[in-house]
Amino acid sequence: MAGLRYVGRFAPSPTGPLHAGSLVAALASWLDARAWGNGRGATWLVRIEDIDPPRCQSGADQHILRQLADCGLSPDEPPTWQSDHGFQHDMALRQLQLTQLCYPCGCSRADVARSLRERGRVHQRDREDLYPGTCRDGLRGKPARAWRLDAQKALLLTQEQQKNAVEPTPAAIFSIANARLTWHDRRLGPQTQDLLAEAGDFVLRRTDGLWSYQLAVVEDDARQGVTHVVRGEDLADNTPRQILLQAALGYAHPSYLHLPLVRAADGAKLSKQHGSPAIETDRPEQALQALDRAAAHLALPLAFGSRAERLAVWVRAWRGLYNPGPWPTLATPAAPRRLTLNTPAPSAASCAAPAAPPAARNARCASWRRASCCPTRPARWMSPPPLATRPQAACR
Repeated sequence: MAGLRYVGRFAPSPTGPLHAGSLVAALASWLDARAWGNGRGATWLVRIEDIDPPRCQSGADQHILRQLADCGLSPDEPPTWQSDHGFQHDMALRQLQLTQLCYPCGCSRADVARSLRERGRVHQRDREDLYPGTCRDGLRGKPARAWRLDAQKALLLTQEQQKNAVEPTPAAIFSIANARLTWHDRRLGPQTQDLLAEAGDFVLRRTDGLWSYQLAVVEDDARQGVTHVVRGEDLADNTPRQILLQAALGYAHPSYLHLPLVRAADGAKLSKQHGSPAIETDRPEQALQALDRAAAHLALPLAFGSRAERLAVWVRAWRGLYNPGPWPTLATPAAPRRLTLNTPAPSAASCAAPAAPPAARNARCASWRRASCCPTRPARWMSPPPLATRPQAACR
């Protein structure tokens, strides 16, 4: 195992303000970073995952940042917006294209559903249909609509890499046998998934030209050097696909901790999509109440006093639950491999690179960075930005 370092992140989607479940994830991720090495040497980031404009709410990103600040969960660097990094997502896709680990797909959802019916497979509610591989051997005259990972090729490549590695992959990260990927979760313990039977050739770029969650999150975590991922257990079944993509792209593998979900009285997961109410943090007492509820859900002790005093109590308690000491990273994050600029672009279904980030946003981030260097509060924001100070982009 290589060096001791910690980079964590909280990555909300701006589909609405934080609710009880997302605050649990934010608090746990923040505590995990602050508990590392007795509070020294860890970096905690906030990344706004806004790559799905139809689902984004105008102003929700700023509302989320303000709620985090109200709760004392301040990142160590200015936030980033996932939509600003489409060029990097495109380069990751091109790398997979050049290594022939993905292929263009011309199937619509109706095509996939019809093909599955012909094979006697029944659609399962709340689960994505497993792609039958119709376009794996060619488009057969259809126009390319999307790009998919060739899971079989990626698995074979990953197994070959593990076999020939000078330093074998520690078993604590993952292992692959007969298409079944096994990995370790810090809370759930050993987890396993048959990638071919349960994930298949999953989408990298959608038919509408937007990036899939899987590709975007893997590329962004690698670019930011994320070593520890703390998130809700509803995302646990995404982890094997992300580990496979990391291996296919030559990226390091973070450690994972998946948290118990906050559920409604009927057992359903609380989420913004299902109308979960936003937490109120405008007044200090409201923020404290929201934090107390989130801490209770995480089995943290009852704490009193100011916001800072409560957070300090929970940091100490967290060390005993999930972070008893400096956790060595399972792999030192390597700089993501990049294609040279003179590499010819693959032809089918490759969308144009996105526009550069707005200058106004860069200027605003620069001002936050200067504020974070204040001698009295190193590496912290002074206050959240007001809603009116940043131009609203398409999905903000």
